[in-house]
Amino acid sequence: MKYIVFSLLIAIVVISCSANKSHLKKNSAETFTKELKELKEYFSIPGIAAIIEQDGEVVYEQYFGYADLEVSSKLDTQTTFPIASLSKTFSAVLIMKLVEQGKLSLDAPVSQFFPSFEIDDSIKVKHLLSHTSQGEVGKQFYYSSRFGLLTNIIEMASEQSFSDLMQREIFDPIDLQHTFLLKDSLQLEQMAVKMASPYMLDGEIQRGFIDYGYSTSAGIVSTAKDLMRFNRALDLNLLITKESKEQMFSPFQDALPYGYGIFTQKVEGVDVVWAYGQYDCYSSLLLKVPSKKISLVLLANNNLMSDPARLIMGDLNSSLFALSFLKNYVLGLADMQLIEAPDSVYNSSFSDRKIYRNKVLAQALAESFMARFDTDKLQKSASLIERTLDLYPDYLAYANINLLHNLNFLKNVAFYMELGEFNQFDEEIEKIGEKLLKEEKNNPYLHVYLGTYYDRKGEEEKARFHYESIVQAENFSPNWYTSEAENWLNENR
Repeated sequence: MKYIVFSLLIAIVVISCSANKSHLKKNSAETFTKELKELKEYFSIPGIAAIIEQDGEVVYEQYFGYADLEVSSKLDTQTTFPIASLSKTFSAVLIMKLVEQGKLSLDAPVSQFFPSFEIDDSIKVKHLLSHTSQGEVGKQFYYSSRFGLLTNIIEMASEQSFSDLMQREIFDPIDLQHTFLLKDSLQLEQMAVKMASPYMLDGEIQRGFIDYGYSTSAGIVSTAKDLMRFNRALDLNLLITKESKEQMFSPFQDALPYGYGIFTQKVEGVDVVWAYGQYDCYSSLLLKVPSKKISLVLLANNNLMSDPARLIMGDLNSSLFALSFLKNYVLGLADMQLIEAPDSVYNSSFSDRKIYRNKVLAQALAESFMARFDTDKLQKSASLIERTLDLYPDYLAYANINLLHNLNFLKNVAFYMELGEFNQFDEEIEKIGEKLLKEEKNNPYLHVYLGTYYDRKGEEEKARFHYESIVQAENFSPNWYTSEAENWLNENR
């Protein structure tokens, strides 16, 4: 009799737990859908494809909006998107396969593949793959166009074309039927591919353009389902060994946010692996939480899923899209509101959570980006930051380059929109800038932000120091900030 009663109790507990899990999943899905729609409208994104997989099972799949606004063509499972820099993860898998086959060493000097280039012998293949080839080699992360050099390295090591190798080693073995490297417009016409049309925001939604051409850095076109299939193949070690995958997914150095071809960081103590893509008219996100065996794929046909969050800096906490997924599916915080009015910041029951502070700052960053199109958002961003600094006064303990960018960008918006001087956070800009430069004295982004700041204030010599720091820095490839620094110095001789 006791055994029967005990068995009944176990059965009741199992049923209760199962029902509770089902309720939580439904609640998470409903909240995630609501927030995705909210973000889609906020950033004027024509269409978003979203898939979540857990334990090898698709638990969420939705297609919001349009592949083509002009003909009212909706997104579906076969709608393809250019995935931009998310292609780097595919390329990293190719590199690791060549390493496993003994055809390439991660410690090989890049100079041996480019004898006619002036490349220091200290720069190895692993440094290109981990974005640690600039500045102090192997010790500093700077997202770099040098990743594209891996195209030639792959071809020389394999004695095959990059495109053929990608097709044979990745696309074909895992049956990615709607994934390909995009060469030109003729290719699209011949393949009769259903691709999401490109759009950009300039006050209103406008038709954009497609970036053609491919390399290890970018150029793959895929669907959400194919990307999740690729993700599953990584989980099952079908493309590379478990050891190679773990090497890819581990930070190159403990304090750095990047492994091999993919970002890696902790959010609320949870290890998260992720990659993003950003063209002028497309954006993409792949996010994995290995300990929970859960993954997310998002695709969009404008760039505002990536650009406002400054994901190039390597901090997923700046993405409202990522935070929505994490709070709903990983951290059990579905009740925490994603986007809120500044006045509600003081009243949140979640204010003791680090993710809450990050979420408010992510919203402030988004508001400042969108202030270019709606100046009311400038003050909303400022109000969110003001309340954050009030609620978490030790801002130098958590300030990062994205917060500095946010504060400086508000000044830039006010300047270009002729709204008058915006000096509300000048003290914080100077203190945060000083703190960050002690940690990374050669960081070109820090110098361009601070150079612009001091130029706006009319402090020419301080501005000059920062612009000269950019052009005189050793072992940095030219970038937009280089041109900006050179132009300023030429105009202010």
